[in-house]
Amino acid sequence: MLRIGSTLRASRRLLNRQLHFQCPIVAGDSAIAGIAPVRYRRFIPFNYSSSFGNISASTSFFSTLSSNSSIFNAPNTERAEENDSVESNLSVAGDAGVALSEVERVAPRLSDGILDAYLAIELALDSVVKIFTVSSSPNYFLPWQNKSQRETTGSGFVIPGKRILTNAHVVADHTFVLVRKHGSPTKYRATVQAVGHECDLAILVVESEEFWEGMNPLELGDVPFLQEAVSVVGYPQGGDNISVTKGVVSRVEPTQYVHGASQLLAIQIDAAINPGNSGGPAIMGDKVAGVAFQNLSGAENIGYIIPVPVIKHFIAGVEERGEYAGFCSLGLSCQPTENAQIREYFQMQSKMTGVLVSRINPLSDASRVLKKDDIILSFDGVPIASDGTVPFRNRERISFDHLVSMKKPNEIAELKVLRNGEVHDFKITLHPLQPLVPVHQFDKLPSYFIFAGLVFIPLTQPFLHEYGEEWYNTSPRRLCERALRELPKKPGEQFIILSQVLMDDINAGYERLAELQVKKVNSVEVLNLKHLRQLVEDGNQKNVRFDLDDERVIVLNYESARIATSRILKRHRIPHAMSIDLTDEQNAAELQSACSI
Repeated sequence: MLRIGSTLRASRRLLNRQLHFQCPIVAGDSAIAGIAPVRYRRFIPFNYSSSFGNISASTSFFSTLSSNSSIFNAPNTERAEENDSVESNLSVAGDAGVALSEVERVAPRLSDGILDAYLAIELALDSVVKIFTVSSSPNYFLPWQNKSQRETTGSGFVIPGKRILTNAHVVADHTFVLVRKHGSPTKYRATVQAVGHECDLAILVVESEEFWEGMNPLELGDVPFLQEAVSVVGYPQGGDNISVTKGVVSRVEPTQYVHGASQLLAIQIDAAINPGNSGGPAIMGDKVAGVAFQNLSGAENIGYIIPVPVIKHFIAGVEERGEYAGFCSLGLSCQPTENAQIREYFQMQSKMTGVLVSRINPLSDASRVLKKDDIILSFDGVPIASDGTVPFRNRERISFDHLVSMKKPNEIAELKVLRNGEVHDFKITLHPLQPLVPVHQFDKLPSYFIFAGLVFIPLTQPFLHEYGEEWYNTSPRRLCERALRELPKKPGEQFIILSQVLMDDINAGYERLAELQVKKVNSVEVLNLKHLRQLVEDGNQKNVRFDLDDERVIVLNYESARIATSRILKRHRIPHAMSIDLTDEQNAAELQSACSI
């Protein structure tokens, strides 16, 4: 709880900084300090450029601090100490002689929201920064080149250890990053220390000692309860200066993270979160309640912030391992058991609750001990309801996937399982699991291999996204369905496709076979793109045969195809026949140097 004396001192510093910011006005507010009463909530700009030597400005601003906030309802024993602080602060304010009774008389005219905004601004001025990013995304249709660079802005804030926390999508595919602190015209070079695209978080570091002068880190708080107020601070579009919007917590539950396409805990608030707000803190009291990162398209004032448990999990993984560790998964697809017939069929007793295992990832540790049609009754001793939820805080419920995602890599989870009417206890080691078809490919170049004009790539969702915003309907249907549903069967496995055919005499007639999966090369099953390249360049056979989906076949003379490859690359101005990740270790450094020239 803030003390009145310290609050007034903070307010004096705030006025001396001559800020321009936004504050909410609520119906019923009286005309104080130039604020006209309104009949609806909206945001209007304020300009305070007076000092405490001006008695009228001081009185008005003290009045705003004396709102109906809980800091003015402290016990009498504490109020006695605070009155001394109030008198000393009023004395400093130009010996104006403003009595505490005058402050309390005007206080009820202002809402708690204005006070929260002032305190959030004061707390954030030496912590929140504006981030300028230059990025260039790969072209997955032409994987040997990038798209045009673009410039974007976002927000971030300082955390302990001289680090800046922001969103991963603010710096995704970055080529250059600058940061600017409040009140400074200087932009400082920043580097990305760690990125977690699943949780949409990133850590930046700035080498310049000048940047860190006067900067104060923000502390992480707790998950707010429903209807608790938070203030979102950042640099949204519509202006260049810092902005504060206030809202309340509407919902806390696992939500789809748009950037990383993952399902993690998120907090829904009714404060506006606009482009540029991303990465800014949501402040509750004097601590961070979350990081602003996305809003709901087509809805008004529905924004989302990343909660503290997800933030701490990300930071702890970076500190322990030196890099982003990822979020664990059981590797299961589960079905609710709310239907009475299915419960009877699987011999569940009347008081038993749990979820039915319908599919298991072959690469997960769960495949070692669990079986299809098992009923998971509890996770780490927490009972799982028949709808797949577990208790969360005060009479709230949340998907049990949240318990899984909060475990650290290589941690042990204890499961109670019903199998054939008998209850078993199993221990499973949790790991982050990767899908057969990657959901995102940020901050890395796409892989490709070109042979005789045939362009081979591993299938990724970013490749499907190149078909446009309606990619689910416009991309090849078979590839799309398999990308979303198929699981890997072996470590390192990739789904290899023939993405296109660069026309030449040697491949004439094969152009209609594009966008098909490559299953075998010379009768050997293809594991991944590097394995395909090794099979092609083996050179032990006169011809190279590719077996594709739909039982289609491509046959090429090896020597003729090798000669044609150089001719086709030159014609299409392609610098190399393969991406750098496919080269041998001894040639990687040489190729990397050639690519950078």
